[in-house]
Amino acid sequence: MATPQEKLADSLDALKVLQERGIIAVRARDLSRVHRERLKKNGFLQEVMKGWYIPSRPDDTAGASTAWYASFWAFAGAYLHERFDRDWALSPEQSLSLHVGNRAVPKQLVVRASRKATNHPTALPHGTSLLDVRATVPEGRDGDIKDGLRLFSLPAALIGCSPTFFQHNATDARAALASIRNASELLPKLLDGGHSTIAGRLAGAFRNIGRDRIAEDILSAMRAAGYAVREEDPFKAEINVALRIREVSPHANRIRLMWHALRGPIVDRFPKSPGRPNDLAAYMKRVQETYVTDAYHSLSIEGYRVSPEMIERVRSGNWNPDLDEKDRGHRDALAARGYWLAFQAVQRSLRRVLHGDNPGTVADEDHGIWYREMFSPGVTAGLLRPADLAGYRNGQVYIRRSRHVPLNQEAVIDAMPVFFDLLAQETEAAVRVVLGHFVFVYIHPYMDGNGRMGRFLMNLMLAAGGYPWTVIPLQRRDAYMAALERASVEQNIVPFADFLAQLVKQELHGAPVATAPAS
Repeated sequence: MATPQEKLADSLDALKVLQERGIIAVRARDLSRVHRERLKKNGFLQEVMKGWYIPSRPDDTAGASTAWYASFWAFAGAYLHERFDRDWALSPEQSLSLHVGNRAVPKQLVVRASRKATNHPTALPHGTSLLDVRATVPEGRDGDIKDGLRLFSLPAALIGCSPTFFQHNATDARAALASIRNASELLPKLLDGGHSTIAGRLAGAFRNIGRDRIAEDILSAMRAAGYAVREEDPFKAEINVALRIREVSPHANRIRLMWHALRGPIVDRFPKSPGRPNDLAAYMKRVQETYVTDAYHSLSIEGYRVSPEMIERVRSGNWNPDLDEKDRGHRDALAARGYWLAFQAVQRSLRRVLHGDNPGTVADEDHGIWYREMFSPGVTAGLLRPADLAGYRNGQVYIRRSRHVPLNQEAVIDAMPVFFDLLAQETEAAVRVVLGHFVFVYIHPYMDGNGRMGRFLMNLMLAAGGYPWTVIPLQRRDAYMAALERASVEQNIVPFADFLAQLVKQELHGAPVATAPAS
């Protein structure tokens, strides 16, 4: 007779077959009742609604949202296809956000269906829902399919979206407009539908982002066809940011727009830069003295169980994976060793910045070294392949309990050079500190270590402004993560700016915000 472990292994094999076929949203008929119940009992399967399941992790705490947010878009595509076949599409507004790489999980996903829609919401886990409305769906060139999701094409979505989208989702709207290469992408549908009001709104929107040629072409074509068009700017606010024409990826312009939109509130909230320190040796000495506290809190925030004793053992060189089997396989010790090595590399970068090098340029040139040092012990121990240190991630990554879905791996390649350009060009020290940390973790360029890297980057930018090295305390982790979540999902940087400003002010007044626990 098979043991319980063997039975569970059989059920996991059945789930693995589905995942290898690309099935993330599991229907009841995809697995036998015995497999379903066994996987649910052991935490490998989570019920979304009657007849639908998603894979989960048994080590997730009860009620954790990570599995749901990670599976949301795959579930939506599979469920909507099952329910409506091909007669559905996400709303023009949601289509636009997805076209420009904003995959944040919405509280309510609005879907159009022309025949079977009920005009009622369907409750989904963790306060999310799906609202299907009876409305026309795009056909032919007006439609698009991405990752199993049926969307309005970019031109059709711009024409079909509501006027309020331009104000409430200005970054997404401007990034979408910047992806239009020529007015001819929009004019056939504008002319055929007689959309004079929409034409005036789009002309004003294009002029707002500096695309006067497209604005004039829309106006002249509509007027030549006999339509009276009144140009109107739907954004109601000017921008002063140069958007690249024919940018390869919409993600690059989205990062530029986001930086511009978020930088304003930061300057008013952050303490004034003290300026580069006069005694560089004293500054570096204080940073070195902070190491144990910094390592304890930064690693603990990421879930590693580290003690001051372990950190000191690593620093003193008593950690030896070649001779000590415990050191070789101990996940927390490997993390502590990697943090020590990365901390040394960051100090070398700090010296460059303190001697006057551009902090954005230094971060661009050196961040790959920090990352490789951080994870080199894993390679030494045989837990990682050398290729894992080669560069940015080559797969999708999700953030635990977050509705924010980081950029896909192709978008990372486009977004990171833009990020470092913005960092190098930024004149306000406070903006470099806040957005340097936030935008890095928003992009999430690595499979692991993004939080630690973001905090290193933050402190490099603090040093460039003459601020003290600042540790984010483990006790403030919930507030820290909540502020990052609001910035990522709502594009509201104020809570995160206030959070960091409070810590930095305390450090400036000589009161350390974090201490290592007593040995």
